[in-house]
Amino acid sequence: MSFVSFDLLDNLGDADRPVADAQEYGVVKVDDAGVILMYNKYESELAGIDSRFAEGRNFFTQVAPCTNNRLFFGRFKDGIAKGALDAQFKYTFTYKMRPTPVDVRLYRDGGSATNWVFVKKAA
Repeated sequence: MSFVSFDLLDNLGDADRPVADAQEYGVVKVDDAGVILMYNKYESELAGIDSRFAEGRNFFTQVAPCTNNRLFFGRFKDGIAKGALDAQFKYTFTYKMRPTPVDVRLYRDGGSATNWVFVKKAA
């Protein structure tokens, strides 16, 4: 199910906006509390939320509150608490959009100590 390229995963410490925007899936960098540090073009277009609005806000409570539940945010919090986050699952986004099935990967890069939410619209 993993749609995230191994090349990106191997280089997350160096991932900047041009690299994130070049991906054919959503790339959202968040801190340990879920505050968005980078929100790529794909995710902005999928959610209909401008990256300038999203960045600096909490992904789980302010930008995508439909993810503020045990299935999504709970997995994120558990992974952060354990220091090891790598979860993949199917989900349906419903906030500010028609129900949209997606594939999700939550990932923490140990080398750069960064957290990532990857999202791709399900086929």
